[in-house]
Amino acid sequence: MFVSSRWYTRPILYVADMDRALAHYTGALGFTVAWRYDDAGRTEVAQVDRAGCELILSCQDSMKAGPGRIFVSLDREMLEAARRELEGKGVAVREERWGYRTMVVADPDGNELFFPYPREE
Repeated sequence: MFVSSRWYTRPILYVADMDRALAHYTGALGFTVAWRYDDAGRTEVAQVDRAGCELILSCQDSMKAGPGRIFVSLDREMLEAARRELEGKGVAVREERWGYRTMVVADPDGNELFFPYPREE
């Protein structure tokens, strides 16, 4: 029996086109593919990872594709470096207020990664 004092979570984002989603997450966002499940020569589910952030992408029910929302918390220095990296790759980055300043990056299916800015001291 698995026992841990922490809950281990991996959100699932539904996508319509797995090849397009994997190209976006690996090419544009800098994730790597940790594993994938293929059926009849087609990837149905895959996990992408970046610096401890693990996301499962699934196209098993494309009617559920987007928009999901994932919050990714980084310290200010890492967040600003990530923003520079993404903008340098031509990734669309937008600012939004969600009760506080937030950087938002969307995937091709409308799933969003929300990066809240740490509060100013």
